[in-house]
Amino acid sequence: MRIVHKKKIALSFGCLLLITAILVQPAFAVEIRNKAEIQHEIDQYVKTTMEANHIKGAALAIANNEEVFYANGYGTFSDGRVINGSTPFPIASLSKSFTALAVLQLADKGLIDLDEPYTSYFPGLLPKDERVRHITIRNLLNQTSGLNDKVNPDMTRSPQYQSLQEINQSLNRVKLANNPGTAYSYHNPNYQYLAVLVEKMSGQSFSDYLENNIFKPLGMNHTFNVSTTQQINDNSAIPRGYYLILGHPVSQAEPLWFVDGPAGIISTAEDMAKWMLAQYDGRLLSPEQMEQYHTAGQGGPYGMGWLAGEDEQGGRAISHSGIFWTYKAEETIYLDQRLGITMMFDSGLNAFVDYSAFTDGIASIIHGEKPGVSFFNSRNMEIIMILLVVATIFWGGYSYFRIHRSKKSITTGKLVFSAAVRMSPVLILLFLSPLATFVGAGRVLPWFGLWTSMSSLMIWLVVLSIVNIANLGCCFKLYCDESRISS
Repeated sequence: MRIVHKKKIALSFGCLLLITAILVQPAFAVEIRNKAEIQHEIDQYVKTTMEANHIKGAALAIANNEEVFYANGYGTFSDGRVINGSTPFPIASLSKSFTALAVLQLADKGLIDLDEPYTSYFPGLLPKDERVRHITIRNLLNQTSGLNDKVNPDMTRSPQYQSLQEINQSLNRVKLANNPGTAYSYHNPNYQYLAVLVEKMSGQSFSDYLENNIFKPLGMNHTFNVSTTQQINDNSAIPRGYYLILGHPVSQAEPLWFVDGPAGIISTAEDMAKWMLAQYDGRLLSPEQMEQYHTAGQGGPYGMGWLAGEDEQGGRAISHSGIFWTYKAEETIYLDQRLGITMMFDSGLNAFVDYSAFTDGIASIIHGEKPGVSFFNSRNMEIIMILLVVATIFWGGYSYFRIHRSKKSITTGKLVFSAAVRMSPVLILLFLSPLATFVGAGRVLPWFGLWTSMSSLMIWLVVLSIVNIANLGCCFKLYCDESRISS
């Protein structure tokens, strides 16, 4: 009986070990599978997805556990130079998490209180709207300051700011859209004010502070900060950006934009991997500050330079995207899995390119799953748009001959109804900016940005408008001729 009892215990123990091994397998998938095999699979996926989206160049960084798991580049410069893991790319709004870190470092030293009003650090400010005096540092970090692009222009400001020293004066003139702390509105100048605060409380320029307190300590030796996009255009080490017209990449200098604070950092895949590793090791902040650094804000998921939430397995995750008109960046860090993925692209925001699919697909590969290339990609959608343009032209020609051959009289009611329907594409074009602002949660986009992000759609709307106006003109002429004959 003892032998049977021991066998049962051994069998139960063996089953327990097997169940435990199955449960923990996903967490150690990267370690169990062959690293070179995973990297090869990632390379194939990235190249295939880039091709499907007409993307010419990109860089990828992966941090896993305590190591830089992968840092690689894809594609070439326009002059044939190969893009690699040390090629610098603008990371755009991924810069906000660096700015937030700088603020929290100063809070760690007791130099900044996150719940104190911003104006308390700048007693010389004399805002016309008294509510400005109630904007706290936390409000700026969480994008709940009450400011938005409509009341405090960002991309559409002309002329653009030239230095951080000019920024604060805008608070004297602005009228808030909402009371501080009551509404979320993504607004780049919130992080420009934070950069000014870092300068004031550290006694260093913002770029120097980042270099001395973040870049150097992390060994990010090829990362630097710029004030305007002109400095990106003038740097030959950075691949020239592109936007897409009907699937064709068009090289374009980035429009002038003051980006110091919210979007000015240039980095490499190798350096971004080090940055992601710093989110686990706690070298740059106290545990208390690191906890709130990775926590959602009071008014929504936007915390302190990150969108904070949970991944599919229920673990903590932080993420952010970076948008320029000719560059794009995506970053997701799965904190509990100790896995971070960043991708940077030399193509900009586009209505038909799902950039987040890259990081999602790479995460799937690392977890042992097989990602597919979505049908919703630039190649397929641009083909559809080209077919729409061609079909619209043929439809316009057919409608023109049909109107002339038709023997039915054109009544006033029919003409008014036809005008209302045919002028709708023109109205969409005219109101495209406010429509984009509504869809984009209050971001006011310049016309150049609308063109680069949805050029194919705009081309189709222009063609459709021309066809409709031409046919409407024919209808109106026939209506006038019939009226003259009947009178």
